[in-house]
Amino acid sequence: MTDMVQGRESLVRLLEGILAMPGVTVYAPVAEGDGAAFGRIGSASEALLDCSGVVRPPRQILAPMTEILLTVEPDGSTVDRVPAPEPMILFGARPCDSRAIAFLDRVYAGGDRIDPYYAARREALTIVSIGCREPRATCFCTSTGGGPLSREGSDILLEPSGEGWIVRVITDKGASLAGRAGLESPDERVPDPAVSPMAGEPRDLAVLRERLEKAFDDPRWEALTAKCLGCGACTFICPSCHCFDIVDGEEDGRIVRSRIWDSCQFKTFTRQASGHDPRPTGAERYRHRLMHKFSYCIESYGMPGCTGCGRCVEACPVNLDIRLLLDAFGGGK
Repeated sequence: MTDMVQGRESLVRLLEGILAMPGVTVYAPVAEGDGAAFGRIGSASEALLDCSGVVRPPRQILAPMTEILLTVEPDGSTVDRVPAPEPMILFGARPCDSRAIAFLDRVYAGGDRIDPYYAARREALTIVSIGCREPRATCFCTSTGGGPLSREGSDILLEPSGEGWIVRVITDKGASLAGRAGLESPDERVPDPAVSPMAGEPRDLAVLRERLEKAFDDPRWEALTAKCLGCGACTFICPSCHCFDIVDGEEDGRIVRSRIWDSCQFKTFTRQASGHDPRPTGAERYRHRLMHKFSYCIESYGMPGCTGCGRCVEACPVNLDIRLLLDAFGGGK
């Protein structure tokens, strides 16, 4: 048993050991086009273990972009499609993405009504996160209540220390995997003082929420969000966004009910059957996005719906930076 992963070769050997566990599906950052995404791997050589800028977040593992919920057969019988996945391990998630999954847990499975499709996959998933040594320029996780070494959502956190990583076992799931992988969590090993990064300045989220609510009718919303195209890129690469639509169709003589991702930034997202749209302008839609993440989600789920991963900052085709909007309406730090 060891409480340290002593460098990159040891990290690769740890992943190889996990891949050798029978009946386990492993996801990790992999190359996709010109970028990276979380995908299923069969060998450690496929994993981009040094990549801190994975474009597509891991939420699709738990809430696929498109999934069939149920089918109605020609004889009228209904077949539910709740998944029954084998054990899954997400290896190499960054703390912002693991914290986003902790947020999604509250959305899909934290109240009286539990989404069985999400819950089945989440129960099967164990998360091994790798802390960030050097946050990217677009990261601001510290400003959202997290941090490059945040443990929230992770079952095991590999905390950078020197050339290696300290093993932090956080949950019972993590303890089970650690035991099988020959890992243990140290009681006495202290964090490496040379690795204490921050990504953005800390914010008082209660103050931010209060200021955003007071700025609801601020006329600057229109001018500051005027260049937004409403393309929805910011929502589709967000690790914590969760808007979806339900559609019925026909496939091979059966009625198929599917769930697909949607975006609050699309022009028709809130248009009602009567033709009325409570958020008809781009400024109102962007204001809703910001208010939802930093006001409504805190009220409903006890944490913001943004983990500061910075993907939306990098993906926006017109460089609309959410951090500047937070400064403008949230009053700086």
